[in-house]
Amino acid sequence: MLPPPPLPLLPPLRLSTPALSGRIESAVTLSTVARLVASGTAVSKADLVPAAGLARTTVSTAVDELLARGVLRLDGTRPTSGRGRPADRLALSPRGGHVLLADVGASAAHLAVVDLSQRVLGHIQVAVDVTDGPEPVLRTVESHLTALLTQAPKDVPVRAVVIGLPGPVDGQLGVPVRPPIMPGWHAYPVSARLQHTYRCPAVLENDVNLRALGEARALPADQVPLLFVKVGTGIGGGLVTGEGVLHHGADGAAGDIGHVRVRGAPDDACVCGNVGCIEAVASAGAIARRLGLAHGDEAVSIADVRALVSRGDPTAVGAVREAAGLIGELVATLVHFYNPARVTIGGSLTAASDELLAGVRSVVYQRALPLATRNLVLTNSVLGEYAGLAGAAVLGIERVLSAEQIGVLTSGR
Repeated sequence: MLPPPPLPLLPPLRLSTPALSGRIESAVTLSTVARLVASGTAVSKADLVPAAGLARTTVSTAVDELLARGVLRLDGTRPTSGRGRPADRLALSPRGGHVLLADVGASAAHLAVVDLSQRVLGHIQVAVDVTDGPEPVLRTVESHLTALLTQAPKDVPVRAVVIGLPGPVDGQLGVPVRPPIMPGWHAYPVSARLQHTYRCPAVLENDVNLRALGEARALPADQVPLLFVKVGTGIGGGLVTGEGVLHHGADGAAGDIGHVRVRGAPDDACVCGNVGCIEAVASAGAIARRLGLAHGDEAVSIADVRALVSRGDPTAVGAVREAAGLIGELVATLVHFYNPARVTIGGSLTAASDELLAGVRSVVYQRALPLATRNLVLTNSVLGEYAGLAGAAVLGIERVLSAEQIGVLTSGR
């Protein structure tokens, strides 16, 4: 187990709301009001009316029901303009439920428990090795998530579990799909297992998608569409649409950029069976292998690469710059294709140095046409290593407060 990092303080994360139609069902109204309060977008009846786009009486009825059912609570007052009395401030009840989060990478996992108002109640980082297979990794995840629950208020039910894995997944079936760096995981029923363990809905998502969603929802709404590029043991991408939701594609494979070949890449063999994939030539794992060969075929870890880069080792810095050039070629192509408002570079190397970001920026602004880059923001992650937890929190809380699930809360089960 790695030493526990400080408890992360996530910024307020925007939650989406159900689409309203001409005939508004009660569950949709309750879900809309609860999500607006949970994300801090609207925290009083007066705020909720314009934010929800609903009539004052409709909002008032929904708030009163959520208060009566213990989903919302009064949290002091909020000053109002003019001479009117202060408005009651609304918040999600801490008794409403907990959401368990697992952001699993190739060699480590961030695990956390949050309540429906986004408060982080417990957090730990643990070492894992996804090449060990699903059974030992998920046993580790489950044992530590269960331990984290002891730090949270007692007798509060777990309402959802969200887990991210470093490979392609079928979110509908809740299984990984031939993940190149995860032998033995193909078609393993991850969601079904966690649902059985915790007796609640379980959501499986790609780890980079979680980071992309967390980043997008922590930023102002005008920072989408967003492309997140993670450079770690492998290379992955996540896409958030202009509406602020994940773009999965037809089969969930959108953003799986690690196995794209770019111009000028060497013919290094990739774990997927092809040669010259961006993951095989420009990931942190590929840089570590290259430095190992340069140092007489010795073992060099990704942690060693970070340390060498942070010290300014010329060989390591040169390898990162070379990788950044190849990644920049790929990102320039993606910028033309997707035209994002923001490209975020994340992963283990970005905390050690700005060399990777600088190299990617240089190529993108040189290669991409002005129309695609004139307003483009290309930067490091604002949430860093906690972006995956933020995205998992968004998915989990939105699931619990969805029109389909909010009836469980209002029934008191």
